[in-house]
Amino acid sequence: MLNDLNTGSASDYHQWLRGLKTRFVQVQLKAAVAVNTELLQFYWELGADILAQQASQRWGSGFLENLSRDLMQEFPDMKGFSKRNLEQIRRWHQFWSQHPAIAKQAASQLFAIPWWHHVVILSKCQSHAEALYYVQQTQAHGWSRVVLTHQIESGLWQREGQALTNFAHTLPAPQSELARQMLKDPYVFDFLSLTPEHTERELEKALIDHITHFLLELGAGFAYMGRQVALQVGEREFFLDLLFYHARLHCYVVVELKTVDFEPEFAGKLNFYLKAVDEQLRGEHDAPTIGLLLCKSKDKLVAEYALSDMSKPLGLATYQLSNTLPDELQGQLPSIEELEAELKGVGND
Repeated sequence: MLNDLNTGSASDYHQWLRGLKTRFVQVQLKAAVAVNTELLQFYWELGADILAQQASQRWGSGFLENLSRDLMQEFPDMKGFSKRNLEQIRRWHQFWSQHPAIAKQAASQLFAIPWWHHVVILSKCQSHAEALYYVQQTQAHGWSRVVLTHQIESGLWQREGQALTNFAHTLPAPQSELARQMLKDPYVFDFLSLTPEHTERELEKALIDHITHFLLELGAGFAYMGRQVALQVGEREFFLDLLFYHARLHCYVVVELKTVDFEPEFAGKLNFYLKAVDEQLRGEHDAPTIGLLLCKSKDKLVAEYALSDMSKPLGLATYQLSNTLPDELQGQLPSIEELEAELKGVGND
């Protein structure tokens, strides 16, 4: 018994037990992935068989209903043989096989995410390119089904990489493209409850109060460093609204919030902040600091003029609150409670 062990032995035992638990969790994960892969491979072949049989045989409209009944009778514990799911399997195979090049590119990724994620993607995406994007992002970030649904309904595919930036002439080529893809326009803060007359400080506080949701909207790689971060320059003290570090870009990211339309002087002030961060916080192996200016709205030409002569890498985007979402998205997004529950179990679906 553990009580009979001396202190050193007990320590060794607990260390061994932690390793054993870790190994078992890894085995469980590998088993789950293997089961998912085999099941999806079976579904893929089943979808092809159904299409082939319906094309070559003169079976009536009751074919899938009969097939569902026969399979469920043989495998009563298998929940994937309902008539509705058989229709989804047929549609899934037909959708991807229509574009063999895309299907071949996505083959390994198609079998790497859960089946019901595919059902969501198939029901909500308008093109193969959009569907492939969400398959790849789900695999890369381990999105749960509710998070995936939220990302699709908030138009992530259409928004990613759309922020106005000067990265092309302020960052080296590989870094500039990765940084551009990191930013969106607009950012959707549907998880906030603010009046239309909210102040910048209220917006800042609300984002930090909901930091998990804010980080989800910012995207993978962002680590929160602080709000109202003080920088001493000469005899004066300046405060950064929000400071992040990006793990993939290996750089600080300064986010400045403006609850009004973009004005050219905003870019100049953020450019100054980036200079100060580079001088005071940036480490030897850090890439140049990037700035993101979030405004209520912008005039694109004015913004292009303002950013074009800035020496530091700046991005400009707008943000939307739930009360300004397009009508077709109102009421479709998951609740805060649903997001919180799903975010606790990201990747467990």
